[in-house]
Amino acid sequence: MAGSAGVTLALVVVLALGWALWTYEGPGPKAAEGEATTVVLRHGASLPEIAATLRREGVIRSSSLFVAAAQITGGSRSLKAGEYAVASGASMSKILAAVRAGDVVRHMITIPEGMTSQAVADILARSPILTGVAPTPPEGAVLPETYQVERGEDRAAVLKRMMDERDALVARLWAQRDQDLPFSSPEEAVTLASIVEKETAIPAERPRIAAVFINRLRQGMRLESDPTIIYGLTGGKPLGRGLKLSEITSQTPYNTYVVDGLPPTPIANPGREALAAVMNPPKTDELFFVADGSGGHAFSSTYEQHLKNVEHWRAVEKAKAAQPAKAGQGKTADS
Repeated sequence: MAGSAGVTLALVVVLALGWALWTYEGPGPKAAEGEATTVVLRHGASLPEIAATLRREGVIRSSSLFVAAAQITGGSRSLKAGEYAVASGASMSKILAAVRAGDVVRHMITIPEGMTSQAVADILARSPILTGVAPTPPEGAVLPETYQVERGEDRAAVLKRMMDERDALVARLWAQRDQDLPFSSPEEAVTLASIVEKETAIPAERPRIAAVFINRLRQGMRLESDPTIIYGLTGGKPLGRGLKLSEITSQTPYNTYVVDGLPPTPIANPGREALAAVMNPPKTDELFFVADGSGGHAFSSTYEQHLKNVEHWRAVEKAKAAQPAKAGQGKTADS
């Protein structure tokens, strides 16, 4: 009898070990929908809570086995919170390894070059994966870039990261700047870079436009930049139409048609290329530029040549206006 009981016990132990090994290393449950199941493990969760969450979401078959495996393998104190995309049928061992490594889902938030700080704050506020509240940063304080964020990350922390990136880049560029610039602080450089950013969407033009503005500052000429008028009127929101004469002469501190030098703050958040162009502009004698009608600009060193370029641009615009609008296409106004 004793021998029979011992055999039975040994068989039970073998079966239990076999079940545990199969449950740990073998295929896990299939996802209810699609190819993966999203599981969010909260910050501060204990090992039993993590195991219970994984079991509740249907990605493991036994929470107690997960706890035991984490303790036996020494990973119970290194499990990471966050959002996980657990592949359908993933084994418990792979899930434990992923949670131990912090292999969380990475979401992207893109801040386009030339975006205002209010628009940046709006993007952060609308993100459904972030938490908390972020203030509107000072204009020009954010580096336009694509940032990786995690579900549950604090909005203010994400914003601080964006601002720290800008500070580090500006400090590096300022240390390597041209020593003959017509301004004396990094913040003035950011202000000019924001104007360069808003003047063109063509990366190759940014250094040349930066050089025009720097040449004008050196000669005591007003910048006469249309985007500065718009910022003074709308805070950077598009007008959706051309500027009126009354707006060109409007008395705002940002209107560089009526004020000397730089406006009091940036008018947007400039990107890397605009900042670099302002800190180390090419050597040119150009003082003017105007749209060329094809998406770029025509540059000139003399007012006489500038007037000819303006005349050409007006002729191009007039020809475009005379063409019948294509079906299904609306006209858009240059700002």
